[in-house]
Amino acid sequence: MKELSIESIRLSLMNYQRVVILREKDSDRYLPIWIGPMEADAIAVRLQDVSVARPMTHDLLRNTIEQLGGHVVHIIVNDLMNDTFFARIVLDVHGETMEIDSRPSDAIALAVRVEAPIFVEESVLDRAGVVLDEDEGAAEAAEPSRQSRVLDPAELERLGAFKDFIEGLDLDDFDDRKK
Repeated sequence: MKELSIESIRLSLMNYQRVVILREKDSDRYLPIWIGPMEADAIAVRLQDVSVARPMTHDLLRNTIEQLGGHVVHIIVNDLMNDTFFARIVLDVHGETMEIDSRPSDAIALAVRVEAPIFVEESVLDRAGVVLDEDEGAAEAAEPSRQSRVLDPAELERLGAFKDFIEGLDLDDFDDRKK
């Protein structure tokens, strides 16, 4: 498991879908996850410390967990199947560990509310992580061995949407966040 943090939430100008960009701590490896507009707003509201008049769904979930005597230990993006990410919310309830199946976007929205760490399985990062190529200014798929491998045509077709999206990102402002 690797710990990641939220780098940004972006809007694709190609299809107007939202993507949350997670960044591996102490690394230049990123994990883009497509999310819905409601979940993107729920994450952004908390990250930007925007006050809302009434609790949002993820606030309600946090409040319910706390009222029942539990707390979120961490969340983990634990799988990727057919271009769909899967996550688990790990809870401690009266000393007992419980894991709840979740969409990554909902798990992340909850994690930012309770300031819980975000983890990703190494196998997910190996398959879907990207590393910024500073020489060319492009992103390339992260490989565990960093060696080339031959992809079958079906796999290339499935990854095409991610490749097009990543190549279309405006990453110039990533350096501005460090200043």
